[in-house]
Amino acid sequence: MKHIITVQHTQSVHHTNGMVGSWTDWDLTDLGREQADHIGKKLKEELAGMNVVMYSSDLKRAKQTAEGIAKYLGIEPILRQELRERNLGRCCGKSVQWLRENIECPEKTVDDRLFSDGESRRDAWNRLKPFYEEVMAGDAENIIIVSHGDLLSIWNAMYLGLTVESFYDINIHGPAGGVSHMSIGDDGRHLVRHISDMSYVL
Repeated sequence: MKHIITVQHTQSVHHTNGMVGSWTDWDLTDLGREQADHIGKKLKEELAGMNVVMYSSDLKRAKQTAEGIAKYLGIEPILRQELRERNLGRCCGKSVQWLRENIECPEKTVDDRLFSDGESRRDAWNRLKPFYEEVMAGDAENIIIVSHGDLLSIWNAMYLGLTVESFYDINIHGPAGGVSHMSIGDDGRHLVRHISDMSYVL
C-alpha cells in the first residue's frame, strides 16, 4: 500500500498582486503561512506514528508551504526542481495583464508554448515523468508532495493513467492550499480519496 498526499502551495504574493507565478520566486503571504500551519497540524494528526517522506518544489512559495507542514511532522522536505511550476518563459516577473497582451502563441495544443522560451504542457509532463516513476517505484509508503497548480494537474493525470493529450478534454486542477489523498492498493489499483480538499487550510 502506498499513500500519496499532494499539497498545492498556499496563498502566495502573486495571488494578490496580479503578477505571473510560474518560475518567478514569490514568497507566501501571511495568510499563506497560516494556511500551511493549519495543514501541518491536521496532517500531524492523520499521520501520527507513520514514517513520512516529503518532496517539494524548490520555488519559495512551495518550499515555505512544505516547511510550514514539515515542522509538525519532524521531517525535512527534499527539494526537487522537477516539481517547479510550468516555466512560462519571458513573462516571468511580469503581470498577468502583460502576459495576456503579449502571448506569442495561443495554447491550443499540448505542444504550444505561450512564449518561445517557456515550456509547453508536454515539456512539463516530460520533466515530471521521471520523478513520478521514481516515487511509484520507491519503497516509501507515505509520501507528501508539495507543488503548484499546473504541475499537480499533470501529476493527477499521470496518476489516473491518462496521457498528456487528455488535457484536450480533462484538467483536474485545484485551488491554492488544496490537499489531495491518493492510495495505491496491494492489487495496484490507483484510488483517489480526496481531491483539492480545502478544509485543511481552515
